[in-house]
Amino acid sequence: MICPMTMLSLAPYIVYAAIAVCLILIGVVIHLEIKVKHLLAGKDGKSLEDSIIEIQEGWHTERKFKEEMQKYLLQVEKRLSRGIRGVETLRFNAFQGTGSGGNQSFTTVYTDEKGNGVIITGLNARERMSLFSKPLKSWRSDFELIPEEKEALDKAKQSIII
Repeated sequence: MICPMTMLSLAPYIVYAAIAVCLILIGVVIHLEIKVKHLLAGKDGKSLEDSIIEIQEGWHTERKFKEEMQKYLLQVEKRLSRGIRGVETLRFNAFQGTGSGGNQSFTTVYTDEKGNGVIITGLNARERMSLFSKPLKSWRSDFELIPEEKEALDKAKQSIII
């Protein structure tokens, strides 16, 4: 238990401490007031507000630009996916047993990244040349493919990097 006499002797120190804390707090408040005045000071006193409004307008402009770019890039992506991405040509001798034609026959695959496109095959003989075209849908054709066409189709499929 603290003696009442001790309390009385400590009272002036408590008052001094309270006054010191108040003076420190007043100093801090004055310092903050000065900082706020410097922050808000400008040619017309509203430069901070003007800056915030300008930043906000810039942000809205950037957001609108970003949305437009996203739409544009989606359109570009759709166009690119429909473009020819896989091309492969394979030369071969279609008439190996007869010795005519040499390696003049060919098959060429043109396809998009989803496997839609066409296979064009030219069979060359000494007297004539025959040209065939077979449509592709999802890496398949409704027409029977010769081994060289299958090989060219596989190579075109492997060449596409998605």
